[in-house]
Order: sequence, then structure tokens, then C-alpha cells
Amino acid sequence: MTLNPSPPSTEPAPVLGAAHLQRLDAVLADTDRLLAGNYPGDAGTRQPVHTVYIPADRCVPALPSGWGREGLAAVEAQGSLGQGGRGGLPGLAELAGLDAGLAAAVVPLVEAKLRAEPIEDLRLDFEDGYGIRPDAEEDSHAVLAAAAVADAVAAGTAPPFIGIRFKCFEAATRARGVRTLDLFLAGLLAAGKLPDGLVLTLPKVSTVEQVEAMVYICGQLEEAHGLEPGRLRFEVQVETPQLILAANGTVPAAQLIHRGRGRVSALHYGTYDYSDSVQIAAQYQSMEHPAADYAKSVMQVAAAGTGVRLSDGSTNILPLGTPEEIRTAWQLHARLVRRSLERGFYQGWDLHPAQLPTRFLATYAFYREGFDAAARRLDTYVRKQVGTVLDEPATARALARFVHRGLLCGALTEAEIEQGTGLTGVELAALAHPQTAVSPIKEKVR
Repeated sequence: MTLNPSPPSTEPAPVLGAAHLQRLDAVLADTDRLLAGNYPGDAGTRQPVHTVYIPADRCVPALPSGWGREGLAAVEAQGSLGQGGRGGLPGLAELAGLDAGLAAAVVPLVEAKLRAEPIEDLRLDFEDGYGIRPDAEEDSHAVLAAAAVADAVAAGTAPPFIGIRFKCFEAATRARGVRTLDLFLAGLLAAGKLPDGLVLTLPKVSTVEQVEAMVYICGQLEEAHGLEPGRLRFEVQVETPQLILAANGTVPAAQLIHRGRGRVSALHYGTYDYSDSVQIAAQYQSMEHPAADYAKSVMQVAAAGTGVRLSDGSTNILPLGTPEEIRTAWQLHARLVRRSLERGFYQGWDLHPAQLPTRFLATYAFYREGFDAAARRLDTYVRKQVGTVLDEPATARALARFVHRGLLCGALTEAEIEQGTGLTGVELAALAHPQTAVSPIKEKVR
């Protein structure tokens, strides 16, 4: 049967008018403010692929370049790593599971990275990696750490992101943590301005009130030093189950973001403190334990849309010991880095120079391996062509974010992105993060 409806004798008229829309605006005003203020989306700026932790008293301006040299030397020292006697980074790439073509593209980029910028984010640690020391000694190291950071920034040797992890706000260490933070910031400001990439890390957070206390401290420090309100932001380390599920059944990890008054920049998962807190035996503590995956899934949902970034933790299986132990540790590290990336955690922790080669090999391989397919789909979407996959705007944003992250971390170049997608770097960023950019791409997507 064929339906041939007759045209209506009169044009249909809407029954809802301005008064109804005004009513909706009034009813949804709080929702509009919540979404605009609390869920701005990711800013689209660079996120480091890792954070390197070192005891605060070991910081020197030349440390990053030294770690790069040590990382390369550790690979060269192992001799043959792959089949056919291949050594060095090509052999390590094969050991990490990269095929020949991918390795050929990635290895030169990784070698250049280890020589030019081996550390993207450096944290001078006054907490677990530093321990409990006499107050006078920690005071001295806080001042010296500030001077070392200021010197590195002035000399151009500082990583793009750098800062300290001070002691937590639990009763036993609260005063010490605040004093170290106070002395460190005073030292930085005495030497000039705060570094653009300054990062402060608040560890072992158990309650939202500890985050609110840090918000208060930041405000007081800004006022005392004449800083712009909101200049000081901080990471929160998720190391206790109380932050995942509170006694009253709520999820503090979500609440703290919104009660942090815009100062919470990231949530970092603490592998070993969290594992210990939920009584996982030491030999089974790992970034890939089901308990870890559950906690990180909660973090991921809590941070979604807020602009707060996520970081996975670390593995304490270091590439040290016998040749077999070193090879096994490299394979494990490369696999864990890849696993985190696949699960939407684009940052992790590194604890030793010999972890840097596998960090960058796995990271660059992740983006380059997925680039060709993402580029084809983006090109099809932008040109409004019909392809084998019908991508919606949300998927196009995800594809663009993937490629944009690859560009920001150095795995991809702007030239090959434009060749593959037809998008300039500016256009790509606008498609990936439309909420934070004035889009120059609308004409292309028609």
C-alpha cells in the first residue's frame, strides 16, 4: 500500500510561545549555571604524558638532561634486545611489541625526545619519596628546591611542568606540609615570578574537607604574596578508598572537584597506597588490579566534562638487575603505558630514568598506530562524504582529540596531520575542543 497524504489545508501553528520558553529558562536556570560553571570541558592545552618523581633534595637544574642520557645509556648497555641482534632503541621497540614499520617511525622521535625534553613534568617530592626529617632540614630543602626550580627556569632547562608534592593534611603531617609549601612558594617568588607550569600536589586525600582546606591555604598565600586570585591550583592524589566511597555512600572524588572552586587541576591515582588501603597483598599490587580499575573508573566518571585531568600511577618494577629482569620490566612498563592510554588515562608516573624510553616508545606508538584510521575518518567527516563508518559529531570530536593529543605530545607533526585530515592545527584543536575555541572549521564541515 502506498501512502499519499494530502497536503494540509492550513499551515500547522506551534502552540508554545515566548511565555513557555521563559518558564523553561527560569526552571532550568540552575542547571544552565551548573553546566556552564562546573562542566567547561577540557581546555585543549598540553597535558604531560608522565610525571617524574624524585626526592626533593636531589633536584639540580641539569637533572632532566641527565635522566635522558641515563635512559638512552640503559638501553644501549643491554646490547641485543630484539631478534637478529638488534640493540638500542630499535631493539627495545621490538621487545615492546612494535612492528618494523611502526618502530622505524617512532624510534627517531623517541631518541630526539630523550635528548631534547626527556621529562615533561617533574615533581620534587617532600612526601613518601623524602620521608620524615628534622624540621630544620626540610626547611632548608624547601628553600633549596625553590632555588633549583628558579635556576632551571631561568636557564631554560626546566621541564614544561614542575612543582612539589608536600606532606598530606592529616593531623600528623599537616603543619609540616603547609610550612614546606609556604617556604617553597616564598622562595620562588623571591627569585622572580611563579613558573607558568607550576604544579602543586596534595597527597593522601581522604575527605572533601581536606581539599577545601587546601583551597583556603591557596587563597591565603595568594593574598599574602599579591598573586591573582585563582593563580594557585593543585592536583589531588587519590590514594584512599574513602575518596572513592564515603561513609555516607557518596563519592567524594566527584564532590571535591566542584567544591575545589576551580583550583583542582587533576586527579592522580596512587597505586600502592590505594592497594594497601584495600588490603591487596604486596605481590599483587598493580595498576591493572581490578581494585585499581574500579577506583580509576570512578575517577574518570567524576572528572568527565569538568576539565580536571587524570593520571594513572606507577609500577615499582624497575628495569634493574639481571638482563632478563631488565627486559621483563621494560616489557611490563610498555604494556602498562599502552593499557592506560587505551583506557583514557593519558598521563602516568615514572620513577627511574630507564623507564623513559618505554614511556615514549609506547606513547608515540599508540598515537601513530591509530593515526591513519583516525585521519581517514576525520577527512570523511569534514568533507561530509559517505564512508564505511558513519561518525557522529561526538565521535568526530573524539577522533580529533586523539589526533590533537598526538600532536601536543610530539608523536605526530602538524604537516602530516594536515596532509591526512585536511585540517590545520588550529582547525583540529577547534574540532577537538569546540567549547574552548573560536571554531574556524564550521565552513569545512558543511
